[in-house]
Amino acid sequence: MKKKFIVILICVIVVVIIALRLISVKQKINKAKKAIVTENVNIPVTAIAASEVEEEVSLIKTGTLAPGKQAKALSVTSGSVQRIQFRLGSYVRQGQVLAIIDTRLLQYDLQRSLFNESKLKNDLQTYTELLAGNAATREKVNEIRLNYEDALNQVQQLRKQIADASIKAPVSGTIYTKPIEEGAFIATGGEIASIADLSSLKAAVYLTESEVYQVKPGQQVQLTTEVYADKVFEGKVTFISPQANGAFNYFVEITVANDSSFPLRAGTFVNADFSKKTLQKILLIPREALNESTQDASVYVVEGGKARLRKINTGKGYGNKIQVTGGLQPAELVVTSGQINLKDGASVNVSNSN
Repeated sequence: MKKKFIVILICVIVVVIIALRLISVKQKINKAKKAIVTENVNIPVTAIAASEVEEEVSLIKTGTLAPGKQAKALSVTSGSVQRIQFRLGSYVRQGQVLAIIDTRLLQYDLQRSLFNESKLKNDLQTYTELLAGNAATREKVNEIRLNYEDALNQVQQLRKQIADASIKAPVSGTIYTKPIEEGAFIATGGEIASIADLSSLKAAVYLTESEVYQVKPGQQVQLTTEVYADKVFEGKVTFISPQANGAFNYFVEITVANDSSFPLRAGTFVNADFSKKTLQKILLIPREALNESTQDASVYVVEGGKARLRKINTGKGYGNKIQVTGGLQPAELVVTSGQINLKDGASVNVSNSN
């Protein structure tokens, strides 16, 4: 019994020693934490408020050219392509036969239908004469007449299918896709070719609400492109959308005649000068506020004594300032110096702001 008591006493002493040791270690850790508490340092920066100003801006928009007319030549019947009568890049006229579908089976069906039609026609004539002599019933005559009319419809349908086997160009223009070759099978609605008429082209541009009310249908517009640096093309406004898109911009179409001396192609970028000037409110910040290039622009905005990194969209340059088209509001403070020491959320001390 005495030995057991001694063992228990030793265990209690060991537990107490371990507990005291743990308390001592914890106290040392707490002291260390207190020793390394860092102060929240305010980084000195200079900042300026984003300013909104009215600027007289020329109404010049960038757009892309599209063919004046374009269409796909589609097969209205199915079958094997027996012959293709065009090449990629060929100029074709509206109504010109582009391809012919194999109609041998249709021709065979037409011959049988014509034979059946002729037979039923003779039967109808014979039974009509018999009915007149009370040698046949009217029901029999009506039955033969219905069969004859069905045969006539079938002949007409087969003739139409044979005529449709000649696929014609829906518009005049240049072939720019040829997705099928001779001998290939084509289903109903399959594409034989795509055709673009480039005798005239259409430029698509988008105008803001304040801009669109300055433009009228029929208004002359000067188009320029980097392809022909010194050439000005005269266009005309042919359509103004009555409804804005999701970005509150209005689609405007400008039609321009192609020039054989300076040929334009669909997809070319053009600048459309409406020869108008408009007063617009634009948001400007100093160029030195930018952290990256204008292609991937960002700035530090001061909010509640902290610097917040924010992506912005930029527009035209105005001397030592740059236009902001998105991501920033007027009067917001943007850091113009001291950005090298900043990270998102850092506390700042604005030493100079306007």
